[in-house]
Amino acid sequence: MGHGVGVTRDKIIERARRVIEIEQQAITGLLENLGQDFVDAIGLLSSAVEAKNKVVVVGVGKSGNISHKIAATLNSTGCTAVVLNSQNALHGDLGLISDGDVVLALSYSGETSELIDLIPSMKRFDVKFISITGKLTSTLAKFSDVTLITPIEREACPMNLAPTSSSTAALVMGDALAMVLLDARGFTEEDFARYHPGGSLGRALLTTVEDIMRKGDALAKISPDVTVEKAIGAMSKSRSGACVLVNEDGGLAGVFTHGDFARAFEQHDSVRGRLVREFMTEKPITVQANSLAAEAIKKIGKHKIDDIVVLDDAGKPVGLVDTQDFARLKLI
Repeated sequence: MGHGVGVTRDKIIERARRVIEIEQQAITGLLENLGQDFVDAIGLLSSAVEAKNKVVVVGVGKSGNISHKIAATLNSTGCTAVVLNSQNALHGDLGLISDGDVVLALSYSGETSELIDLIPSMKRFDVKFISITGKLTSTLAKFSDVTLITPIEREACPMNLAPTSSSTAALVMGDALAMVLLDARGFTEEDFARYHPGGSLGRALLTTVEDIMRKGDALAKISPDVTVEKAIGAMSKSRSGACVLVNEDGGLAGVFTHGDFARAFEQHDSVRGRLVREFMTEKPITVQANSLAAEAIKKIGKHKIDDIVVLDDAGKPVGLVDTQDFARLKLI
């Protein structure tokens, strides 16, 4: 067996590019073949979800591996899915299937014997069959209610043997089903968070701005008519990079940041004794306290700012969120 002796860097990159190009072609083939069958598949899946039934995903070999990914994606978006192990199915695992379920079967050839042998047993249940296969004339397609074709010109394997392009095409088709189904059901970020309570994504989606904002002693809230020196002192005391400026009625007047101070210092010989009002940022970017933390993250990124002022329902400033807080709280 060869060990790649003498294979140059350029040759390695060239081979890798060829693999990626072949798999890109497989995905392009999916785009060209999307049609009514895909719409029908979404209809079957939607009906099953609405009826509190599940999707039973089944495949053999590499298709079996893809089955686990598709089922995991469906579960993460609130569509109950299980993987049926074809080898164990005839020894009790068919108990996973219930009337009203949808079977999603994967086989590029559509002739995989372990899968085809299962069809009569699965058909004993009142289920709908969706197949993801490369062959419209295959046995699997013939017994399916809906067939989603994933045609490929060749596998990315140099010998055109190892499932590569075909498994990629099946994976992408599964993702397309899951994401369109999610959209059709009106699935929201809050719904997503319910199924992802762990990790930074779940934390960001479940956490509100009020949960993470700086308040109390950690919030520098002062009048715009104090001196710059006092503003800097207030920031230092609260260990914050900005202070919120409020009018006599408690309304938001502006924000004064370390960046504002640096710009003022550059433009004037001295800022000593001058009022913050001269250098503050009026009408700063704000976010509501009851908004999700994800919205604050989005706004801070969009406007390229380090701090965002938090307002209550009455429009009064009640807090401040600093970009450093996101990393500290593992929200990003």
